[in-house]
Amino acid sequence: MTIPLVDLKAQYQSIKPEIDAAIQRVIDNTSFIMGKEVAQFEEAFAAYCGAKYAVGVSSGTGALFLALLAHDIGPGDEVITTPFTFFATGEAISQVGARPIFVDIDPVTYNIDPALIEAAITPYTRAIMPVHLYGQPADMDAINAIAQKHGLIVIEDAAQAHGSRYNDQRAGTLGDSACFSFYPSKNLGCYGDGGAVVTNDPQVAERVAKLRNHGRMTKYEHDELGYGHRLDGIQAAILGAKLPHLDDWNAGRRDRAARYAELLADLPVSAPRHLPETEPVYHCYTIRLDEGYDRDAVVQHLKDNGVGVGVHYPIPLHLQPAYRFLELEPGAYPVSEKAAHEVLSLPIYAELTDEQQDYVVGALREALGV
Repeated sequence: MTIPLVDLKAQYQSIKPEIDAAIQRVIDNTSFIMGKEVAQFEEAFAAYCGAKYAVGVSSGTGALFLALLAHDIGPGDEVITTPFTFFATGEAISQVGARPIFVDIDPVTYNIDPALIEAAITPYTRAIMPVHLYGQPADMDAINAIAQKHGLIVIEDAAQAHGSRYNDQRAGTLGDSACFSFYPSKNLGCYGDGGAVVTNDPQVAERVAKLRNHGRMTKYEHDELGYGHRLDGIQAAILGAKLPHLDDWNAGRRDRAARYAELLADLPVSAPRHLPETEPVYHCYTIRLDEGYDRDAVVQHLKDNGVGVGVHYPIPLHLQPAYRFLELEPGAYPVSEKAAHEVLSLPIYAELTDEQQDYVVGALREALGV
């Protein structure tokens, strides 16, 4: 049996007529850049998140970059974030000229540990960028309380958290602004690159809209130097067709996650755990091997048996070659570093069958020798 980590073909087949019609509609009206499809999706996604504005951009990385710029964060500023995340989180901070300041993670949720944030604040700190890793919102009440106390901006990296909730409030409205990725494998993904900045601040929304489109608000008048970070019409149309299905797909992921937890109960692994005030969406179903197991050998055994598997993420940001200039040595963030050596992600999506899950867990059992 071959079981992909993400099965985009199965998802496409489930809504093929809607996707095909959306793509054909854009081809027929030739609104390939910006246009009606983008505007309609922005309105729908903002409403879905419970926010006033959503601005479609070219990628999740572009969303982080433009959101930071829209909040006037740049050279000389510091932004607190987690080292246990995809590279784009730190990359966007560096791209605007600011300095990422890492804070270690909570060992249970793998999200930034709020108890460690205040010690990292300096006179140069301008913002906190929590990551809702694997689709579970970070501890936002604690983070927002710290931000309010110190006058800091909060920008959610919600790239993996489409539809997740914290205290019954959707990710995207838990800080000053939020950044989403629509990379194909995301819970809400397009068929290329795409992203969005979500906010209730009209000035931030206007600035992102201007910056994504070469600093202009009219065709030939440019108020400032901007960038080519637009969301294209075909991707917006695809996202618009998928959005009405997102809650059902997320519910399917939660169902599959609950069944995994039962199947894994007697194995030497830790299944994902989440804060009681959160409703995660399981962008990744990431387990953690008990000490003493060779994670790389387990991954290879799963791959050899046709099971798609991922490692999210094997190298914390402070140990990435690109961040050598920060002069942070191994041991600087021990909780993140330990997790990076022990986590692995199993296939999860709404279309995953009981038979497929049984096979995945059987292969994992073999790999662990139990």
